[in-house]
Amino acid sequence: MNARFWITGVVLFVVSMVIGFVVHGTLLKPEYDQLPGIMRTDADAMAHFPYLLLAHVFFAFGIAWIYQQGVKAGVSWLGQGLRFGIALALVSSVYMYLVYFAVEPMPAMLVVKQIIYDSIGCIIIGLVAGFINKPAAEV
Repeated sequence: MNARFWITGVVLFVVSMVIGFVVHGTLLKPEYDQLPGIMRTDADAMAHFPYLLLAHVFFAFGIAWIYQQGVKAGVSWLGQGLRFGIALALVSSVYMYLVYFAVEPMPAMLVVKQIIYDSIGCIIIGLVAGFINKPAAEV
């Protein structure tokens, strides 16, 4: 694991935390507040915040590792980052929220918003990973 891996992991951790706060802590919070039987209260969520941090650490460094395994020579960082972000959205956000919708009584419109917002976040994460890991020739 090289220096770019560690830099990518740290940067993606910060980016994923910011995106998560904007999407779930701000944009979707009013809708989550209407689901007290499903979602944690603010106090309970804060008590579980260390688990959220840990999840983002695993996510960020896992993404950094996977991204570096799939870099293709001769493809621009922008193209690779976009391709990776779309793939990430499909195997994480789209998959996860459709499963949640199937097993939890989540409102359909909320699930659509979760998929859209988190997919945009995945694309941003893919682009950031691509930018950090761009070949020396593109720098």
